[in-house]
Amino acid sequence: MNIKTNDTVLVLSGRDKGKTGKVQSVNPKAGKAVVEGVSVASRHQKPRRQGEEGGIIQKETPIYVAKLQLVCPKCGKGTRVGHEITITKDGGKDKKRVCKKCGEKF
Repeated sequence: MNIKTNDTVLVLSGRDKGKTGKVQSVNPKAGKAVVEGVSVASRHQKPRRQGEEGGIIQKETPIYVAKLQLVCPKCGKGTRVGHEITITKDGGKDKKRVCKKCGEKF
């Protein structure tokens, strides 16, 4: 999965097509992510304790990762993502994401 928490993404399809937002959480097992300001649903909530208010609240719902595209921090556009693996001095591997448009590593 190319999308991680705190990434900026672009919505490719659905009622929120064209919107961008920051990823709040990711569920790799379900293949979904919660994006700030995208796929917002109204929920009726009852007050649970005395003094707490009920009412209609707005809540972001998960959206399929296949409908999201990562936005490159350098060029600011939605882009496909490649991966580059480099070997570190201590013999370990370092995997970075690479923008297919401008070549920026992030």
